[in-house]
Amino acid sequence: MGKGGAVLTVGRPLPWQEAKDKLTYVRQHGVDQFIQHYRRHETKQRDTLLYGDEIEYGLFKLSSDGASLSLRGGEVRSLLSNREAEERRAIPESGKVTWHPEYGSWMVESTPEKPYSGYTDDLRRVESSMRSRRARLLMALKDNEVAPTVVAFPLLGASNDELPRNGPVASSVLVPDDVINPHPRFGALTKNIRERRGSNVEVIAPLFQDDNTTGDAIKADAMAFGMGCCCLQVTFQCRDVDESRHVYDQLAVLAPIMMALTAATPILAGKLQDHDCRWDIVSQSVDDRTTDERRTSLSSSSKGDKRLAGSGTRKLRTSRYSAAASYVCRRCDLHSCAARYNDVEVEVDESALQKLKKEGIDDLLATHVAHLFVRDPLVIFDGLCEEVDDNTQTDHFENLQSTNWNSVRWKPPPADSNIGWRVELRTMEVQLTDFENAAFTVFCVLVLRVLLSFDLNIYVPMSKVHENMDRAHSRGAASQQKFWWRSHMVVPGEPCAGDREDSVVEMTLLEILTGKGGYYPGLVPLVLVYLDSIGCDPDTASRVQAYVDLIVKRASGELQTAAAWQRDFVCTHPDYKKDSVVSPTIARDLLQRCHSIGVGDVHEPSLLGENVVAPVRKENAYNVQLSRVHFQTSSSLCTLLDQYAERALLVKKRKSVVEDVARLRNELDEKEKELKELNDALEPSNGVQRSPSLNRLHSEEGENLAVTLERMRGISETLEPAAGDGV
Repeated sequence: MGKGGAVLTVGRPLPWQEAKDKLTYVRQHGVDQFIQHYRRHETKQRDTLLYGDEIEYGLFKLSSDGASLSLRGGEVRSLLSNREAEERRAIPESGKVTWHPEYGSWMVESTPEKPYSGYTDDLRRVESSMRSRRARLLMALKDNEVAPTVVAFPLLGASNDELPRNGPVASSVLVPDDVINPHPRFGALTKNIRERRGSNVEVIAPLFQDDNTTGDAIKADAMAFGMGCCCLQVTFQCRDVDESRHVYDQLAVLAPIMMALTAATPILAGKLQDHDCRWDIVSQSVDDRTTDERRTSLSSSSKGDKRLAGSGTRKLRTSRYSAAASYVCRRCDLHSCAARYNDVEVEVDESALQKLKKEGIDDLLATHVAHLFVRDPLVIFDGLCEEVDDNTQTDHFENLQSTNWNSVRWKPPPADSNIGWRVELRTMEVQLTDFENAAFTVFCVLVLRVLLSFDLNIYVPMSKVHENMDRAHSRGAASQQKFWWRSHMVVPGEPCAGDREDSVVEMTLLEILTGKGGYYPGLVPLVLVYLDSIGCDPDTASRVQAYVDLIVKRASGELQTAAAWQRDFVCTHPDYKKDSVVSPTIARDLLQRCHSIGVGDVHEPSLLGENVVAPVRKENAYNVQLSRVHFQTSSSLCTLLDQYAERALLVKKRKSVVEDVARLRNELDEKEKELKELNDALEPSNGVQRSPSLNRLHSEEGENLAVTLERMRGISETLEPAAGDGV
């Protein structure tokens, strides 16, 4: 579920009670490390746009009676990583892939090893890369396994496997600890969230109501229900720190819009939910807030624990998995005054805030960083606390940064790296096909280029962004919901202080994409104007047009979201009882269909329209070298040549037969035409009786031709060529 760049340290995580004594040290030194790191990289610049995507996959086993998790994520990742190493010389730089571990032991994540560049032909490379990764993953699957790009396993917490529940890590009555990646970090995250909170996490989602539905909510009790979700994330490298802060703000506004357009989570714990997205599920699954932190008002008797951030009693509005809290851009021009849109109270660690300001960090960025430190570090490794050098390492800062899972993440350059300032969009849900995943990735890239190139402003008050995040969850939000959006995107030279330019109105996603009235042009027309203005090559322009057409049709309701399609699949399945329950056989058939759609074996017009996905095959996973072939004996070579020579003769003979068939068909057509003319001339209405001998004569000629054609067809069928032969 997007590990967020966390480094999988090898070592022993401290148990929570032992880690508590280290929390204050890590928080304080995390701030120090950020300040040192910021100063070292404040002036770092990169001239070229770079971006990359992350796609997560689940591995599932299908059987006659249902579906289950395939807990081979680590094995599959190791196999794929080893194969990548073996094939390095055969794979071009643009085709190399990195495989990463994920939270679930049934999950694996892929990224292109090298980021995409800021050239138009790389917009086409995105889909190609995604298809290659899917093909390579197929190569690692067993015969009874599938790996569709679905957000969640439909039966998680509802399957009848014999794995033990109530394990020491998750303490869940619904899922076993075996589903958690065996790396120590993931188990420690799971257990420490529970222990800091003081109870199991509580996930509650609205239950889809049907004729025989009982109850009104779906409940789950473990981190796996959220962090076991798969998503599509896109990271952008910016020119410098200032541009990265501007991009962060723009993506914060886009985040809920993109989540609604990619909605793909209609099922939780074996039941249909009445929401379309995963975000709230994940948010609840990692909510480590104490009872006092979750309360609307604090009891006067609460003393808390002084070792925790805010003593564990400071009111925190949200889980540590939430929407962006505040804008950070410090541009001082007329139309990008970010601070004026920060209308939401942001909790901060006051000591961190004052230290940051004292070191010269501006108020907007200081607030953003100090907000990270209202949380506690969740995993501290033995021997990696006081031993970390604040001047050269950023482990403690990244400890907090990587476990504040926000809709957009602002990412300073890694230590000892040429990588620049980056921003990550985290809200999009993974789609069933690489065509769709590429469409949304490319669309985000182009919208961002439009906003930067045309210097446009899409700021809305942060409270409206949060409201948009809530609205994006609703069933059918992509085509039916309205979202807060600017009525005017101010261009350079226009004042931004006026009421007209600063007004925020409700729009459908279709209006946001295609325009409204004469005052708002829409994102899609701006993208197309941008491509035209830079002289985009025809092949890329054509592909982008197909991408934006898909997105617009989804917003109009002409095409379904993955969430709507999956819900309809369940509701129309012959085993469905109209009770909102996804049975094992329904889940199996759903996963098989999703897999078939993803690899191009099945075309689903309600999802893709006229866009047909070319088949993805494991045989195409890697390049094949044009190497020398050594035959053991000359006779084996001769045998092979004889086989191909014989086949060439058969193909030649078939061609002759086909030509004969065509000639005879033409003759038959002519005879049938002649027969019809004679029959018409001999109609009884003309007062002339038809001659029986004449009828018999023409009938016999037709039969003779038909028999000849039938013989020719028989010959043709015996010479049916293998796939790939042409005539």
